[in-house]
Amino acid sequence: MSLGISLFLVFFFLLSVGLPISISLGVAAVGSLFLNGFPLSVLPTVVYASLGKFTLLAIPFFILAGVIMEFAGISKRLVHLANVFVGHIEGGLAVVTVVVACFFAAISGSGPATVAAIGTILIPAMAKSGYDKGFAASLVAASGNIGIIIPPSIAFVVFGVLAEVSIGRLFIAGIIPGILLGSCLILTSLLLLRKQKGKLISSKPSTLAEKWLAFKEAFWGLMTPVIILGGIYGGIVTPTEAAGIAVIYGLFVGFFIYREISMKDLWRLLVIASVGSATVMFIIAFASVFAWVLTTSHYATDLSEKLLLISTNKTVILLFINIILLVAGCFIDAASAYFIFLPIMLPVMRTIGVDPIVFGVFMTVNLAIGMITPPVGLDIFMASNISGVSLKEISIKVMPFILASLIALGLVTYIPWFSLWLPNLMGVK
Repeated sequence: MSLGISLFLVFFFLLSVGLPISISLGVAAVGSLFLNGFPLSVLPTVVYASLGKFTLLAIPFFILAGVIMEFAGISKRLVHLANVFVGHIEGGLAVVTVVVACFFAAISGSGPATVAAIGTILIPAMAKSGYDKGFAASLVAASGNIGIIIPPSIAFVVFGVLAEVSIGRLFIAGIIPGILLGSCLILTSLLLLRKQKGKLISSKPSTLAEKWLAFKEAFWGLMTPVIILGGIYGGIVTPTEAAGIAVIYGLFVGFFIYREISMKDLWRLLVIASVGSATVMFIIAFASVFAWVLTTSHYATDLSEKLLLISTNKTVILLFINIILLVAGCFIDAASAYFIFLPIMLPVMRTIGVDPIVFGVFMTVNLAIGMITPPVGLDIFMASNISGVSLKEISIKVMPFILASLIALGLVTYIPWFSLWLPNLMGVK
């Protein structure tokens, strides 16, 4: 058995016995350093080199911005705005859930953060309106996937750094696939709700004055993605600088506009953001060692060549890669998956003529699906904690949404237009 295969087997064995992803990565990587004769002094060097990048500062800033926006009351105002416009239609709250997830995704850049922000409001509201609570929780979990696809996206930041491609171009490339995924979830939820026709309580149609008032209330929240993305695509700021501006803007709105953040809240939200940031950066640190071993020991090159031996057909290779990523997504998070699989798969993509931006988008959509697949689906765990619905029930009821997400994944994988049309139209490099 080759050392490369041993590296993966040790990693997945450690995961199976319940060790955290970051520890499993670290132990497997350090073990492989020994087996390959590398001195342990390489460890701090590789870790520092992977974390000491200006671009990666965007991650803690975007996480902090998402927490601030939640504390500032932006999520509940977005929910109210969407409800005013579409809440009166049959199954309207399901549509509201996905639409608000898209908006909050454009603020937080994180799947679990999106689930937490909208789930605490919408799951009880849907249950009160006659929706099955398991359905509500599974829809919120599936909608959280959009958090890492619609920009700004923490996942795209990691991919951009590793693949050395434009993060701004990745961001804009994620807009249409994110909307496509949201549309698939809306259609699926409306089809599922046909069985409950006449049993759901819908809100009364809102007047023009009520719509205008809801818009004014949500205006400052709606401006957040405009400021972030407008600054990036206007060439005014980098993604990292835009993340810092989002934090300042969120604090301004929370303290002075909505006045829902006090000095007492500041310490709590900083702690929540720090824990979230440390978790992601800890995973990146150990995953970088894992990736370094794969690359330096030529395992990545060998595995890339073996992938190309499976078939010369581009369609078959893309299908095979998606299957690998879907299985991996059941066990590991997106950040870890990028470090493990990018050194192997990116050379294959270049060989078969797939644009790295397209690969980045469909890989991210694929790994987003992993966030609602057991046993390690972060979004279904979050939805279960919020709703009180058992993990088993959510895992069953989320299946139609996984199928809908797979349809979106297939379209994004095999039709590059979904990823490239908007960046090319806007001339984003």
